[in-house]
Amino acid sequence: MIGELRTTSPSAGATFNMAGMQFLLKVFGCYLLFDIVGSQVKKEESLSDKVQQLTEWNNKKSIIRLNGDKFRQYVKMPPRNYSVIVMLTALQAQRQCSVCKQANEEYQILANSWRYSQQYSNRLFFAMVDYDEGPDVFQSMKINTAPVFMHFPAKGKPKKSDTMDIHRVGFSAEQIARWVAERTDIQIRVFRPPNYSGTLALALLFSLIGGLLYLKRNNLEFLYNKTSWGIFALAVIFAMTSGQMWNHIRGPPLMHRNPNTGQMHYIHGSSQGQFIMETYIIMLLNLAVVVGFILLNEASSLKGDPGKRRIMALVGLGCVAVFFSFLLSVFRSKYQGYPYSFLFK
Repeated sequence: MIGELRTTSPSAGATFNMAGMQFLLKVFGCYLLFDIVGSQVKKEESLSDKVQQLTEWNNKKSIIRLNGDKFRQYVKMPPRNYSVIVMLTALQAQRQCSVCKQANEEYQILANSWRYSQQYSNRLFFAMVDYDEGPDVFQSMKINTAPVFMHFPAKGKPKKSDTMDIHRVGFSAEQIARWVAERTDIQIRVFRPPNYSGTLALALLFSLIGGLLYLKRNNLEFLYNKTSWGIFALAVIFAMTSGQMWNHIRGPPLMHRNPNTGQMHYIHGSSQGQFIMETYIIMLLNLAVVVGFILLNEASSLKGDPGKRRIMALVGLGCVAVFFSFLLSVFRSKYQGYPYSFLFK
């Protein structure tokens, strides 16, 4: 009897221990399951609260202003299922950033276009951090220039391509929209507010022309003046060939200062962009070339002293050669690898 107890007692203890282990494992497994489910529910509630808060702000203003704490909570900190386009800028008057004001106007146009478009959703938000409201953001991102446009994706960290190269493509609303489409696959059609200044200027011009024709109705011989029509035609040609229409559409900056060296650049280094000052330089160079051709043409028809004709021809030839060389040099600087040059490189 005792032997039987000795042989059966360990088996019963082992059975009890196995049952206890299974019970503990089930309890521990349920605890882990509840913990995982609870953490997942908390994440979903946190994400829902963030999206709801951003949507409320976005309903009030198309661009959400963020300070350092809000930037870290809604832009940097996971979870996120939305993308955020952030403009880091300095709009206060004491910062004297005229480019920031121009970029802010274009950014506002794009944000309004997205806010009131039919494709609007909570997948994308437009935000802004001013240096005077969030200097810690600039320090954490190691940014010492403004404005800067950055894309913060729904998953992962921003890459190098998530920072827009405004020095190469500019910061017009259309260019920013194209860059946003590349990063988020969201197409935004830009709607600019109507600008009646051009219409008023055109109406004023026609009024002046009409008034002049009315006052000179008895003497309209000036309409047959070839020189006047030639000057008018050249003015239109210079405006168009220098890129004034491109400036009107794209809204490029006046010029660019290198933040590292402080050197001012008047000619854009890429064939895909230009500065406003660059158009004026091209216009003057084209004007100088045309003046040279006019001098050459007038020298051939000038009557009188042959010495004056020779001097006029040489001056005209010099203008054409020198200023055309400058034009070619500007072309070479924008189209890297262009093999031809004349006088200047």
